[in-house]
Amino acid sequence: MKGVILDADSLGPSDVDLGSITGLPIEWTIYDTSQPEEVVDRITDAEVVLTNKAPIGEAELSVAPGLKYIGVLATGTNVIDLNTTKARGVVVTNVVGYGTASVVQHTWALILALTTKLPDYNVSALDGRWSESPFFCLLDFPVHELEGKILGIVGYGQLGKKVADIGRAFGMNVEVAALPWRHSNDTEKMDGTDRIPFDKLLAEADVISLHCPLTEETRNLIGRKQSAMMKNSALLVNCARGGIVDEQALVEALEYGVIAGAGVDVLTEEPPKNGNPLLSPEIPNLIVTPHSAWVAKESRQRLIVQVVENIKAFLAGEPSNVVKG
Repeated sequence: MKGVILDADSLGPSDVDLGSITGLPIEWTIYDTSQPEEVVDRITDAEVVLTNKAPIGEAELSVAPGLKYIGVLATGTNVIDLNTTKARGVVVTNVVGYGTASVVQHTWALILALTTKLPDYNVSALDGRWSESPFFCLLDFPVHELEGKILGIVGYGQLGKKVADIGRAFGMNVEVAALPWRHSNDTEKMDGTDRIPFDKLLAEADVISLHCPLTEETRNLIGRKQSAMMKNSALLVNCARGGIVDEQALVEALEYGVIAGAGVDVLTEEPPKNGNPLLSPEIPNLIVTPHSAWVAKESRQRLIVQVVENIKAFLAGEPSNVVKG
């Protein structure tokens, strides 16, 4: 059986062990990276393909008649044309839950950095302002405690629940959005947690953390209208997917003080080769990281373990973690 890995370097193979994948009874061809225009030639003869972000659409699938299985090296499967794979009988699997600890940790790193003004105070300690202060400390940037504040969670799956748990440990009150296309707008209680209407959460939360997938319903979920509903002291954190937030609207919300700050780990185009409005250093109270929330070594090794389990299940005729088209 012939197999292709399209973008092995996306897993950081220099510090994680791919041996459990390459040791499977598959004749592998491994590419460090694959540009979209290279995918067609590389999967033509493949029966098994592993991809993280290299896209496999209708054009690619049309030249791979022997393709039986696609393993996505991530949770999100928007790089795959699921309608076409379903029509052609190609099994698609993904990996889930592997990066929870890493993403939750990163989410809180952003929240805490924004709340404590950590980047600003770090710079002011190094650029001479602290040494010139008449006092033992600097009070140049306002810091607020999280205790007693409201943490709003949008997307209450495994990630959202873990972020909420830590919020409660800080003494925050947690609110969870009842998203209109999934629940009614009436207050609900599921898994022991109240759901409140999305608009109400926007208006009440001091920190809003996004953990929902990117779908047609969630695309530009946070735009100008939604920013205007938020407190001008509110913080927005997005470690989910870039398209969930209207990026230009977020720039304007920060520049005009509509909200107080934001932390973003994801952009609509990654890497941002064509630029992005959020990458201007002039935007106040914004922290941008390069889709690095998931990259803890332990997280990536768990991903590999799950990929191997998915392939073994497929080879045994009992595929697991199958993504429905």
